[in-house]
Amino acid sequence: MDNETRAKYEARAEICKALAHPTRLFIVDQLSKGECCVCELTEMVGYDISTVSKHLSVLKNAGLVETDKRGTQVYYSLKVPCVLNFFSCMESVLQSVAEEREKVV
Repeated sequence: MDNETRAKYEARAEICKALAHPTRLFIVDQLSKGECCVCELTEMVGYDISTVSKHLSVLKNAGLVETDKRGTQVYYSLKVPCVLNFFSCMESVLQSVAEEREKVV
């Protein structure tokens, strides 16, 4: 694999790493319904504001969410809603695995 190809796959892996946490998956799912401020997400997730902010930072650094500062509040929204297509794909995989397990039983 050449350096350019490796860099492309490393960039993809960084996006996968950003999504590889249940809380961040939940946040992306919530943002698919519309923008939220940190305080709203904190209440939904049930963690302190510092922890939620760190998760949001990971998602932002991966290019998945964007911010809009309004006064003292920062609102987050999905930057690339096409990430939801990946969620749909994951659900298909989970359904397939469940069906295979049922066949074994």
